[in-house]
Order: sequence, then structure tokens, then C-alpha cells
Amino acid sequence: MEVGSLPVELWRLILAYLPLTDLGRCCQVCRAWRELVLSLDATRWRQLCLECRECRHPNWPRHPDQDPASWHEALRQHCLASRTWAQNVPELQSSACLTLFRRRKDRRVWRVGSGPGCEFETLRGALAVAGPYDRLALQPGLYEEQAEVALKVPVEIVGAGKLGDVALLVSFDQQCPTARLCNLVLMPAWFSPVVYKTSAGHIQLDNCNFEGAQLQVRGPGTCQVRFCSFTQGACAHFLGVALSWMDSCEFGSSDSTSITVEGPPVTERNWACKHLAALAKIIPVNNAAMATAEDSLSHNGMSGTPTGVSAGGTWATQDVDKDGRTRGGGGQSTVLEDGWSESETSEDEDGKGTMVKKSEPSYTLSYDAHGLSHLLGSGKYSAEEPMLRTLGEELQRDSEAQSLVAVLQGCVIRHCLLHDGKGGVHVCNYGHARLEANTFTRLHYAVRCIQNAKVVMLANEVSGCRASGVFMRLSAQGLIAENNIHSNAEAGLDIRKGANPIILCNRIHSGLRSGIVVLGNGKGSIRSNQIYGNKEAGVYILFSGNPVVSGNHIFQGQAAGIAVNENGRGLITGNMIRENQWGGADIRRGGDPILKNNFICHGFSDGVVVGERGRGLIEGNHIYGNKGCGVWVMSSSLPQLIGNYITHNRMYGLAVFCRKDPEVGAGREEGERGGGGGENLNEEGELLAWESDLDSEDERFSTRRPISVALVENNCMNHNGVGVYVKSCECVNVVGNMVGQNRGVGVAVLQSTQLTRLVDNCVHGNTHSGVTVERECRVELRGNGVYANGSHGVCYRGDGLIVENDIVGNRRSGVRVSDSADVKVLRNRVQAVLGCGISIHEQVRGLIQDNLVFQGHPCNSKPQIHLAPKNQDCLLINNTLLTHSNHRTGLPDLHWALENPPPRPHCNDPTASTHSAHPVNLALAVTTRITASVESGCHNNGSIFCSIL
Repeated sequence: MEVGSLPVELWRLILAYLPLTDLGRCCQVCRAWRELVLSLDATRWRQLCLECRECRHPNWPRHPDQDPASWHEALRQHCLASRTWAQNVPELQSSACLTLFRRRKDRRVWRVGSGPGCEFETLRGALAVAGPYDRLALQPGLYEEQAEVALKVPVEIVGAGKLGDVALLVSFDQQCPTARLCNLVLMPAWFSPVVYKTSAGHIQLDNCNFEGAQLQVRGPGTCQVRFCSFTQGACAHFLGVALSWMDSCEFGSSDSTSITVEGPPVTERNWACKHLAALAKIIPVNNAAMATAEDSLSHNGMSGTPTGVSAGGTWATQDVDKDGRTRGGGGQSTVLEDGWSESETSEDEDGKGTMVKKSEPSYTLSYDAHGLSHLLGSGKYSAEEPMLRTLGEELQRDSEAQSLVAVLQGCVIRHCLLHDGKGGVHVCNYGHARLEANTFTRLHYAVRCIQNAKVVMLANEVSGCRASGVFMRLSAQGLIAENNIHSNAEAGLDIRKGANPIILCNRIHSGLRSGIVVLGNGKGSIRSNQIYGNKEAGVYILFSGNPVVSGNHIFQGQAAGIAVNENGRGLITGNMIRENQWGGADIRRGGDPILKNNFICHGFSDGVVVGERGRGLIEGNHIYGNKGCGVWVMSSSLPQLIGNYITHNRMYGLAVFCRKDPEVGAGREEGERGGGGGENLNEEGELLAWESDLDSEDERFSTRRPISVALVENNCMNHNGVGVYVKSCECVNVVGNMVGQNRGVGVAVLQSTQLTRLVDNCVHGNTHSGVTVERECRVELRGNGVYANGSHGVCYRGDGLIVENDIVGNRRSGVRVSDSADVKVLRNRVQAVLGCGISIHEQVRGLIQDNLVFQGHPCNSKPQIHLAPKNQDCLLINNTLLTHSNHRTGLPDLHWALENPPPRPHCNDPTASTHSAHPVNLALAVTTRITASVESGCHNNGSIFCSIL
């Protein structure tokens, strides 16, 4: 019979009346018939699937309103799974006359109940006569046994009618190799809360309800539980199981943990283990639950152009300060302090400037060959921003994670819904669990893994927990990958007491506290996650927590991106940290991380905040586009800043403040409370003795020598409001940085009661003065190159030294000293374009000696060295003035050059050895040298702050 002999619609109408067995036979006729039968997926196959009493909707209990991709495939998978318990049935029995002829062994069906046609009234009576693999069909009713019922032969106990029609108040003790219970309501007997236990055999439970009862499986026993409900405090307890499987089950309203997995998997395995492992591979993980979460980024505003950034990547012309006030774009002056702005109101000595036509030749000495010239073109996008890796890419790079995914061991929990209870899954004492595509919601906690246990979590949703979503404790390990963890009252993940999980490719967002908390010697590898929209820090590290945080996108948090407090540590590398309300990275109170090669950008406050007693290595980061400072440092901290690109920040590139400054530091102190956000460290009332944990500090990242002076080396601070801003009561060393093209002053020192040293820096092309030193500040300038700034090269009102600098090409005076300054200006090379080379005002004390002053424009009528007539306290000794010999022709002297030595600063070009690989011991040696040179003049009872190299 050909399919084409009748219309396809008519064939479908005929086939819609066939039972499941006949449809299967029709599929075996030919390919055309198979395609015709499979085309009934949305009609007949759906009807057969929903009418099956042994299963429920394929997407129950998580998404029963969503149709599966294929009803036929869902029914096929159910049929395969329902036969696992009988895989060891001796299907064939030898004939008495001839071994070549075999017949199947008969399996009887025993009807149990009080109605007509029933052979037995009690369950115990039926079990007494049932043979191996017989079926006991229980008619609707309540069956109760007053003593424990032992299953000594493999049987199948099935309830007739709808689920709920047959209820058992029985406690089973399985002593046979296998058994199956289906379509039953199981309630505990009066003498025991355990309704079913097995310690050697395999039990299969399909479409059952557990009400206030407990399922107990002990290895080498196994179980397969599908489409079952655990309500009214019902739970499952697994002890040392080698392999068990729970699929599409619901747990709710429990005052204890829903699923407990305890003890290491036993080495002995029963017959069902290989079948369960094969079944887990045949039936794939249904990730439909996570499909609805794939658009969570767009629903939460995570896609498209980031807030505050135009489509071209430039900072918007209007933004909001910390007080909520609207501020204009880059055309306005950046306010540094009340009553002090980067726009200088002081005039040159004659109060007028000389206009220079653009067509006239340049009279400025060449300085392009200085030691930091390689950093002149460094801008915002000098490196490619990191992209998130997929789970497949991460697994290819991590053999340990590969092995965790590949190994199927312990209790496997798939497609389950756990809600409205105390705890979801508790894994302890070397237990193993694998959680795939489950939903945890409205629990006290979702997963708790402790005492050297191991858990693998893949594609789960964890939300609405009253405490943290996932707890890892006491040397627990495992893999947590591609989960959607959100809207929890505490941290999404809480890692402490030596736990060391691998956390990959998760979405951790919208939490009421932090995204991930690592403390108490907690470790872990946190990679390629999206952590966003949390009310406190995206990643919070404290109390000797020491994780590896790599390749994550941490953005749009309401506090800090990453907070490291209370002696926290960690390796934080290659992350994209953006658009956070507080500092992108916040380090305080003994925090000592390695912050390396991150992109910290577009924050609504500062890029990196190093608060009181903060430490750490901050190396090779790109810090740009923040509305506050690029790096905000409190002078009592001891960070090491090496090779960072700090650009396009609205306020300061680097700001150093005294810890007692109440005005500027107020917002950051508020960030101290809100950036990390004091997590609830005492979970469930347990008192944690952190002091004992601190003694066993991990040594993975302990190769750095302890330092007593903070270090910041070879940084590029361009295109900020102000390059470097110092208002400190500690010693400050600023060495070897490129400070250029900032919208205000290059380096501004407003307060420096101890000595501030500016050594071997290049201060180039800033809109206003290159270096500004205010009254009562102690500052030494040595070996710097101050070039082509829009106002004075050095505007000096404090006390100190200006020694061996090249100050060339600045728009106004090269060196301007005023306001009762006490200064020595020695062996500098100075050339001003339109102002005086060196200008000394009244009331200045000091010595001007051995300087080489070049004439600027030939038409400039100002003296190369100007000393106020009434100044009697400043000496001019042995200075050399060079003027244009051919000024009548209007051409400069071409033989003038900065030679012997070449243009300053004299720093080695580090391009051959990138900053990410810079040897720390070399930086420490430089710090030791600088500290030794200033120690005789800078004693302080507090900390000796900052070396910026």
C-alpha cells in the first residue's frame, strides 16, 4: 500500500486512531511511512505523551507551559528510561527439548485491592506470592502496613487510575536486585519517616508523590527517580552512591534540605550503573529553561552602547557628578578644589603675551628623542578589549574542568525544581553530585558543598534565595558553569575555608548583595563570567581569600566592580570592569591583590581606589573613561602601580590624598561602606574564627617581596582632567611616568608636608602648566622633561629643588617661582616660547645656578632670566644665556640641540620587555635606591607613601 494512494491529510486522520505499538510498526514499513508518522508530532504524539500515566509533561516541573521540541522524541526518551529497572531480566529461558528453541519467560500481573477481580486485598499478601519481575497493579485506595515490608524479589508496583488515587503508608526495605514503583503516593508509616531504602539494589520511581517521607539510597545501591514530587517536608538522602539519577522532580515546602548527598562514592558498583551512565548520554540535557534567560542582558539594559558613551566610543559631553549635579563637557575647566582651578589667573611679568604667526619658523629645541617618547601616542584604545570565552573554549584550556565535565559519578540531578524550603542540595563529606538544568528558587540556599565534597553545576537557575545561592566550604571543589544566578538576598556564590571551585561562563546578576564573595582562605578560578547589576561588589575578596579572577565582564554594579578588603588577596587579570557606580577596583584595609592587564573603564566614580592600608600590584591595566579619577590613592596605602595606561578620565589620572582630608575623601569613604558592602560573614549563626584561617594563608601569589614604600612605575597618564594630583601628608616619589595632553595641569602638588620627588617624568603637552607646586609644599624635581605645555613649564610656590630638568617649548615661562618660595634651581636647560626662561618674583629665597637658558622667539622682549628688582634673597650664579645670532633674518640657530646629555628623561624604552612581564625585583631595587636617597630628609611616624616609577 503506497502512501500516495490517498491524500496525506487523510492518512494523518487514519493514523491518529492507532495506538503507540501500531504507530511504531508503521514507522518500520519504509521511509515515506516513517516521515508520515513523525509528521503527527503536534497531534497524535502529543496526545500519547500527555495520556501516559507513567510520566508527566516533558518540561514538568519547571516549564510545563512550554512544548518540547519534539513530542515524539520526548515519548521515546521516556520509554527508554522506563525500562532501566528490567535491564537485567533473564529475557530468554532454554526449552527443555532443544536449546535452539527459546521462549520468553512469562511475567504475571497481580491485581491488589478490595474490588472485583482482585487476587489480594493487601500489598504484603501479594508480595508473598509474586514471582520475579511480576507486576502488582494496585487499585485505587489506601494501603497501610504496620511493619516494614521487605522486597525480596524484583517486582513492579503500579497504581491504577490517576496519580493520587493509590496511596501507601508503607516502609519498604529493598533486598532484591531491582524494583520499580509507579503512579503512587508514598507517605511515611507511623514507625519510620523512611518510606523506601535500598543499600545494594536498584530502585526506579516514576510519577510518584512523596508526602512528608524520605527516600534513602546507600551505595552500592542506585536509584532512578523521574517525574516525582517531594512535598510536605519530603526529601532524598544518598549515602556513598556510585551513581544515581533524579530527573524532572519537584521539591517544595521542606523545612530541611531537599536532597543530601553524603560520603565518597563506593568503588563497588551494581548492575544498574552502566545502564544509568548510558541513559544519561542518550537523553541529553534539556536546556530550555535557560533559553528564556538568554535575553536577560537585553531585558536588563546590558546590550547596545554603554551608558554615558556615544556610539563612537567617546565619552558623552554631559555627565553627572557624585552629588547628582550635571556637569558640562570637556570645554569647561576641571575643578580641582574649592577656590583653586586648573585655569591659572597669573600673568606674565609685563601682563601681555606676544602673538606668533603660524607661518613663522619654530624656535623650540627638539626633544623628541627623550626616554619616554614611545608613550606619547598612547590613547584610550591602545589595546583590544577582552572578549568573553565560551564554555567550550574554556574547557579546551583547562584539563581539570574537562575531566569534571566528562566524569559521571555520584548523584545526577537534572531538570528538577526546588522551591520554597530551607535548602536545595547539600553535598558533604567527600560526596559527589552533578546538577544540570535545574531551577532553585525561594530557598534559604540552593546548593551547599562542604567537607571535601565535589559538585558539578551546569546550566542551572538559582534565584530568590534568602541567603547566598551557592555555598562552597571546607576544601570543597567542583565546576560551576553556565548557570544563571540572580536576585539572591546575599552573595550569588560564597566561597570560603579552603574551597577551590572552577567558576566558568555564568551570569551572576541582580543580587541584593555581592555577586561572588571569597573569604577565609577561599580560592577558586573565576573565569569568563558576566557579573552585573549587583547592589554591592561584583566580586568581593576579604579575610585571606585568594582566587584567580580572569576574563570576566563585571559591569553596571551599584557599588565597586571588585572589592579587596581585610587582607584579601587574589590574581585579578584580563577582566573588563565597566560602568560601576563606585570604583572599578576597590582595595582597602590590608587588601593585597595582583590587579593585572584589566580594562577598567566608564565608571561613574573612580577607576581604581586604594584606600587606607591598601596594598597590591596594579600592573598593565587600561583605566579610562571614568567620571572620577583613574586611580585614587590614600597616602597611608602601599600599592605598586606599574605600566598602567590611565587615560581619558574626567577628573584626575592619579590622585593622592591624605587620609585626614574630609572633603575629597568623603565619597570614597562612603564607597568603603558601599563598595564591598559588609557581607554576612556568620552564616546561620555559626561563629567563624577568622584569626585561625589567616595563619594558613595560601602561597600561590606570595613571590612578591614585602615593601615599605608604594611603587608606581612607567605609567602613562594622558588625556585626563589633571595628570597627577597630590594632596598628601606623606612622602611621595613620582618617577618615570608619561603625563601628557591632559586638559588641566600635568602634575599638581597642593599639599606635601613631607618631601614629594618628581624624578625622570615626561610632562608634555598639557593644556595648562606642566608642574604646579603650591605654598608650603616640599617638592624636588630632578631629571624631568617638561615640554610644550600650554602655560608655564614649572609654576613653583613651595620649597625644594629644581635640578637637571629639561624645560622646553612651554607657552609661557619655563620656570616661574613666586610667593615666598625657598628653592634651588640648578643645572637645568630651559627654553620658553613667549615668556621668561626663569622668572623669580619678590620674596623668593634661593639659588639660581649653572642653568642653560635658550632664547625662544626672537621677537620676545622678555628677559631670559627675570629677577624682581626688590628681591634681595635670591642669588644668580654662573647661568648661561643663549640668544639667536641671526635674529635680524628671523631664522633660528639650527645648531642648538639638547645634547650631552640627550633630552630628558633618560629612561630605557620598555617596549622590548612589556610592562606585563616587568621584573618586580627591579622595581623594588629602584624603590630601595630612591628611598635611601630621601630618607635623611624625610622621617615620619606614619607610613612612607608612594613611589611612582
